[in-house]
Amino acid sequence: MRFAFTDQQRAFRDAVHQVLERECTTADLRAAYAAPSARSPRWDTLAEMGVVGLTVPEPSGGLGLALVDLVTLLEEAGAVALPEPLADTTAVAAPLLDQLVQARPAGTDTLLPSVAKWLEGIASGRVTAAVAESPSPDVPVAGADGADLLVLVSTDDDGPALHLVGTDRVSVTPVPSLDPTRRLGRPVWTPDRGTRVAVGPVAADLIRRTADRASVATAAGLLGLSQRMIAMAADYARARHQFGHPIGSFQAVKHLLAGAQVRLEFARPVVYAAAWADDHDRPDRSRAASVAKAYASDTATEAARVALQVHGAIGYTWECDLHLFLKRAWALSAAWGSAADHRRSVLDALVAPDGAEAQGTAKA
Repeated sequence: MRFAFTDQQRAFRDAVHQVLERECTTADLRAAYAAPSARSPRWDTLAEMGVVGLTVPEPSGGLGLALVDLVTLLEEAGAVALPEPLADTTAVAAPLLDQLVQARPAGTDTLLPSVAKWLEGIASGRVTAAVAESPSPDVPVAGADGADLLVLVSTDDDGPALHLVGTDRVSVTPVPSLDPTRRLGRPVWTPDRGTRVAVGPVAADLIRRTADRASVATAAGLLGLSQRMIAMAADYARARHQFGHPIGSFQAVKHLLAGAQVRLEFARPVVYAAAWADDHDRPDRSRAASVAKAYASDTATEAARVALQVHGAIGYTWECDLHLFLKRAWALSAAWGSAADHRRSVLDALVAPDGAEAQGTAKA
């Protein structure tokens, strides 16, 4: 099989690149550090372009497209360390809400109209979402501080349960973060039937699929971050002189940068393949998502290490823009499972009994 993005997909990616290059500069990132916010004029622009509502069904005001259509846009968002929650809202929450409407879990008929309203709000850019990685109240939720909708998980007597919680049903305690623009928060709420949209095996399947999509979406952002850090390091290596020569002319520096770039080029098709597998509901979609996240986390960690080594100690100072991307890369490398977590998931899938692969693998 030969996979390639269509002309329309590439044109959309290029249009988003131009907007983000203009509206999400490092000066904008520094401003977001000072005053983190879930929405901004930049978010409104992305909503008007159809980016925010890309995965929302057309009847709800979106474009009705899939993860493979979004993956390169998430890569562009990663390259600028976009402060707004595009991955959580568009790649994770919106498809989950659409699945709920399609599946219509028993006992949730009265909640479906509100789910449709959430979808319409996402498509218009009025709603941002935060999605919990774990049912543990001790694990903070990225984007929870300021989100309009929280997708949370609890463990009931009937098994795992999935909840959609609006701001009227929860209070969020902000949690300090290495990257303030991720707006970590600890939700304080009481699970009940008024928020529960799925329970038991249905909820377990939705939670697993959501974790897969989140892993792929996070991996796509890490690709963009990796490319940006490598480019910044290369620019610095051309400008910084020692012994009368740019340090980029030294073989050791060339090898560092080339090694990081090669690792990135190997990771890209793995992430794209995982997005395709998820869209086509492949039996190995969970394994593909884990492989993608492991590759992308390792790639970003290496790109950060190389970029910081090339810059030297100045790379982590406030005056140097590199730290804005280092912090996001380190945070996302661990989000939705570290590389080690996902390698363990791949191993579990490979040694599982026949048929277990179709059920997916557990994510940390």
